[in-house]
Amino acid sequence: MAAIVLDEYSRQILSEDQAVDMLYADPTLDINNLCLEDVKKFNTASNKLHLNTMLTHLGELDTDVIQFHKTNQDSWNMPSKYEDMDVAKYIIGLCRTDAELQRVGKELLLYQERGMFKLLSFLVYLVDTMRDNKVVWGVGRGSSVASYILYLIGIHKIDSLYYDLDIEEFLR
Repeated sequence: MAAIVLDEYSRQILSEDQAVDMLYADPTLDINNLCLEDVKKFNTASNKLHLNTMLTHLGELDTDVIQFHKTNQDSWNMPSKYEDMDVAKYIIGLCRTDAELQRVGKELLLYQERGMFKLLSFLVYLVDTMRDNKVVWGVGRGSSVASYILYLIGIHKIDSLYYDLDIEEFLR
């Protein structure tokens, strides 16, 4: 398989062969969301086969790269139940001891300083969805295990409070 090519906005640009491989893997794939190197071949074939599906060339966006990424980081695709949740209150409600409350309070301040509350809401949604669909995920790895909040949410199974792991290892 050819290497993945990304444009300056981190949009994946597919070759014709990559697109065909994806369609073979999933015939129900919505091709309107694919970004191809060259849409002329596809559009010519679609026209000849009377498919009435035409792709547009991936053009420049009307925003700079930094603003594009900021907009995408601020917009999360999740149900309003999670979008509107008071994630700090939810996480505090998971605490059982004063030591847990102190650790969570410290971490919540760090997450808030970095504007990461929407990420935490999304992670609650992700874990709930995985549990509802009986998806198995790993026990945790890397610096994320230093976050007690991620442990409480269920992202990983490593109790960073028990092992006295410093949250700064994750949020540096």
